[in-house]
Amino acid sequence: MAKFALPNLNRGHLRRLPRGIWALGLVSLWMDISSEMIHALLPIYLVSVMGASMVTVGVIEGMAEAIAAITKLFSGALSDWLGKRKILAVIGYGLAAVTKPIFPLAPTIGWLIGARFIDRVGKGIRGAPRDALIADLAPAELRGASFGLRQTLDTIGAFLGPLIAVLLMWLTANNIPLVFWFAILPAFIAVTLLITLVPEPERSKDLPKVKSPLNLRDLRHLGAPFWSVVAVAAVFTLARFSEAFLILKAHAEGAPTGLIPIVLVVMNVFYALAAYPAGVLSDGTSRLRVLAIGMGLLIAADLTFAMMPGLIGVFAGLALWGVHMGFSQGVFSSLVADTAPTHLRGTAFGMLNLITGVAILLASVLAGLLWDTVGAQGTFLAGAALACLALVGLMPMRRMLHPA
Repeated sequence: MAKFALPNLNRGHLRRLPRGIWALGLVSLWMDISSEMIHALLPIYLVSVMGASMVTVGVIEGMAEAIAAITKLFSGALSDWLGKRKILAVIGYGLAAVTKPIFPLAPTIGWLIGARFIDRVGKGIRGAPRDALIADLAPAELRGASFGLRQTLDTIGAFLGPLIAVLLMWLTANNIPLVFWFAILPAFIAVTLLITLVPEPERSKDLPKVKSPLNLRDLRHLGAPFWSVVAVAAVFTLARFSEAFLILKAHAEGAPTGLIPIVLVVMNVFYALAAYPAGVLSDGTSRLRVLAIGMGLLIAADLTFAMMPGLIGVFAGLALWGVHMGFSQGVFSSLVADTAPTHLRGTAFGMLNLITGVAILLASVLAGLLWDTVGAQGTFLAGAALACLALVGLMPMRRMLHPA
């Protein structure tokens, strides 16, 4: 049985990671600064300024993520067929950058929905090829650390973005469209870093050539261990609805509108602190043990949101939610890289994101309906119950990945 030891986080370990992994992490950092400056304020803008209902917010958020997930499937498969990852990543990040000006210019909910969806299409195009690129660049023994580092840098951007939004809200007297304008610059910095610093690794001549993108034969070749990872990820994602509902929970408990972005700051600080150590830990012990900790943390977070009133309960729940993200998201990516054939990694990441994207759509719509009918408590208790179901699903998954 593998020992559950504390991860080695010394500088030498970090220096062993390839330059391309660091560069992809910095690309994610800058793009997340841009995106989270907008997303931290968008739910409140939709409800308070545009007059949208909670169900509308749930549908918008769920549909946006589902569109991203569907796009990831096709872009991942296309990267396998082309044997190239970087070009699709550049297109995806570039599309997200050029759509940022739509947010401050949007006169109606329809325009905001369109901007959100186009932005998510960009995320979809870049997501699976980028994850496959990380798997291609990372040494096998540093795979968890590589995904963890990218996730940490991504998440640092995710809490810097809301912090900058808070400062700008104060400086501009809560002028949300003006804050949206400031989000444009970091998006273009991200695209520039990707073009100049990230290499495209040579495809090994020994790998089978993918004859056509997204065919049934290749899906079958992904194998039972990969599909077991996807099945557990889907149930787990049903428990992890859109973070827009964390923002709305804080608002309902009395957080001032100008300080709402602090919600995502708190969550992402804990996410960033946990992601890299969790990735290193998963390299040195069973990834499923690390994932089980993440599921347990989500259950604790949901129960805290449901049962502990006031802003103290909100911030305690946010801390637990952030650590659970650190102990789950990069680990799922590492499991996909471990179980999928090398020449089908793009397809594998795309399929994972398609199925979990459908799950996040269902979860977000359900969360909105529960919120409008039985209140916030029912929403978070339902999330805890689904997380318990995902935790139970780790047992058959363990037998699939580690047969006796």
